[in-house]
Amino acid sequence: MSTTDDSYVVVKKKETPAVSAKERWWHILDNYKIGIIPLPFFLLAGVLILLDCLNGKLPSDIVVMVATLAFFGFACGEFGKRLPIIGKLGAAAICATFIPSALVHYGLLPDVVVDSTIKFYKSTNILYLYICCIIVGSIMSMNRQVLIQGFLRIFIPMLCGEIVGMVAGLAMGMALGLPPFQTFFFLILPIMAGGVGEGAIPLSMGYATILHMEQGVALGRILPIVMLGGLTAIVLAGVLNQIGKRYPHLTGEGQLMPAKNGLIGHGLEEFKGKPDVNALACGALLAVLLYMVGMLGQRLIGLPAPVGMLFAAVVVKLLNGVSPTIQQGSMTVYKFFRTAVTYPVLFAVGVAITPWQELVNAFTISNLCVIVTTVCALVGTGYFVGKKIGMHPIDVAIVSCCQSGQGGTGDVAILTSGNRMALMPFAQIATRIGGAINVSVGLLVLAKFFA
Repeated sequence: MSTTDDSYVVVKKKETPAVSAKERWWHILDNYKIGIIPLPFFLLAGVLILLDCLNGKLPSDIVVMVATLAFFGFACGEFGKRLPIIGKLGAAAICATFIPSALVHYGLLPDVVVDSTIKFYKSTNILYLYICCIIVGSIMSMNRQVLIQGFLRIFIPMLCGEIVGMVAGLAMGMALGLPPFQTFFFLILPIMAGGVGEGAIPLSMGYATILHMEQGVALGRILPIVMLGGLTAIVLAGVLNQIGKRYPHLTGEGQLMPAKNGLIGHGLEEFKGKPDVNALACGALLAVLLYMVGMLGQRLIGLPAPVGMLFAAVVVKLLNGVSPTIQQGSMTVYKFFRTAVTYPVLFAVGVAITPWQELVNAFTISNLCVIVTTVCALVGTGYFVGKKIGMHPIDVAIVSCCQSGQGGTGDVAILTSGNRMALMPFAQIATRIGGAINVSVGLLVLAKFFA
């Protein structure tokens, strides 16, 4: 560049290319979303649902209900995510489950939406489709060695957590002046019973027979405690997730065991290439067939179908029963359900089977103290025992949270809050097997010493 006074350098400003209307529209679709739904699609779904409601009839077929559950589920989840502070502590899963329950109770959700959602939920068993795709996909994505080590070791922190949780809960109850009998059988045991269908209902039937009380009365006392225990676990899972983000060395981000012997991806199976459509279809079919195997096992030996399916999937994985291509397709199906189906399913659960009033009735200071103490002791013990035996403590603690969840629905909410859906197989063990053992032993003790 010349330094003379009469020398000038002319710099041409680079022109920014004009953005077309088409590109602006695509930008909106790709960058403005409610959950995973582009904002224009979300608004269109809302208008269409409103028109059906004004017409007095919302079809309960799968086509309409996919849009309906997605609209309300992601709206509630997005609201929870955007809440200050608690939005990072699992509020999305809590809001997706309990806001619908409150809206139903107070009559703020249109009756046609409620009726269609309940009919769809009960007629399709969509929760079990969701759980089977999550369980099978997460098992197929695990490395075989890590899978074996995880299943063998997870029972140790589970057992220790339950013992410490029971002792801590009883101690808190006694400190508050509650009778030990009431504290254990109507507060602590329901928390660890494994949910509603497999826990609270069998427990209430046993209480009705042994204590000569109405089953409805027993269930009315048990069910709110189960729900509050699950709510506490959801919050704790969110807290654990944030601790894991701050201290990454404490978590495997969904893997119980640290990577060893050159394993890639913290114990995840390494697949080459991308699955095609056939692989996706085979992965989904594999999940359904294994669930049918679980149903057969339930009819023959009484083992809950999700647990039978879980064991069948583990056997298939360990014996290399399906090709890596199908395993990869199964993992992709798992990712789809985790991303796209979680909040719609939680909304359906909130509308169909979550009684708001019973949850509110259980909000007493003494109940809350015992419940929070029990769940915190259970989860804290899982954390420290897991760390002691060489497992990722955050992930073990989130599985421990599932020991006080509401069955399969609670596992979904807890793992969503903790952002650890890959732990679903271990969560099912904690919920189904642990809950069944607790109910059986508890009723045996009750019949032996208190009948």
